[in-house]
Amino acid sequence: MPITPVVWSPDTRRHEPRHEVWVGVPTPGTEVAARVDAILDAVGPGRELVEADPYAAEALHAVHDRGLVEFLRTAAARWADGPYEELVGQSRVVPYVFPTPALLSGMPPTPPTALHGLAGQFGYDTMTLVGPGTWEAALAAAGCALTAARLVADGAPTAYALSRPPGHHATPTGYGGSCYVNNAALAAQSLRDAGHARVAVVDVDAHHGNGTQAIFWERADVRYGSLHVDPAAGWFPHVFGHAGETGDGDGAGATRNLPLAEGTGDAAWLEAVHALAEWVADCDALVVSLGVDAAADDPESPLEVTAAGYHRAGRILGGLGLPSVLVQEGGYHLPSLGGLVTAYLEGHEAGRVVGV
Repeated sequence: MPITPVVWSPDTRRHEPRHEVWVGVPTPGTEVAARVDAILDAVGPGRELVEADPYAAEALHAVHDRGLVEFLRTAAARWADGPYEELVGQSRVVPYVFPTPALLSGMPPTPPTALHGLAGQFGYDTMTLVGPGTWEAALAAAGCALTAARLVADGAPTAYALSRPPGHHATPTGYGGSCYVNNAALAAQSLRDAGHARVAVVDVDAHHGNGTQAIFWERADVRYGSLHVDPAAGWFPHVFGHAGETGDGDGAGATRNLPLAEGTGDAAWLEAVHALAEWVADCDALVVSLGVDAAADDPESPLEVTAAGYHRAGRILGGLGLPSVLVQEGGYHLPSLGGLVTAYLEGHEAGRVVGV
């Protein structure tokens, strides 16, 4: 059985969100640095550990606008140089005004000069804070995904990127949902650049990957499919992830969303995995957005998937036999996190050998 190499970087620990702001209330962050070691301790034994290649900011321009990249690169230092910690005790960049259509009302805006005004141009929620180390961790997370894609392009059947912070909510122009840089989209684009004509991204995270969908919305060469808790039931990202969203322009029909009811467990969840696997079977390479927050113990979703369910999902997607980059997304229950990721990896490895 081919053993999947694990690509990681110690710099992914450098992002410390401190807290989130939800409905105006600071709440403890769940996307914490300890996630890296919880996963690494579980998946590392018996697998090759590969430290991610270093990448410059320019590598992110493959899927992100330069303005977003430059903001993320400089925001924490600019905030620290400002009056925010002295005035209100806030050491993290937090948007508080957003240039939505309601504010703009059809008028051309003047770019804000204050950093606390500018932040809402790029950050689209108040739960995704930028602080010391955020940029370094996000760039390292991207490096994990890009290095894993390089390994697959060089002939490895599968590679796993222990990317943290996660990425699938990051859009071409903005960050949110605890995501800053879209690691899975970077991996998919890298596989395209390496010569794979049609790449599939299958997103098994409990939440819809609105950022990945946005990046490939008008493209036919990257197919995006997601199964996730129904946003119409009040779950993030609320306004995207509905079944009627199927792409536009050249990408019409290249997006597929399978929203699931609260309380969905293994049987219905795996039916959705099967459906997406059949939908992407004719692609040339696969990226899996491997969120394990659909598990029953996870604090961030109401789904009820078991470790056995994740193992079976791995067999289904691994059974496609496609060159595969597995990119870590969500998963926030530290005691079970590593075991859930291991269950999926072992399933994917077995699927490649014996099929579904």
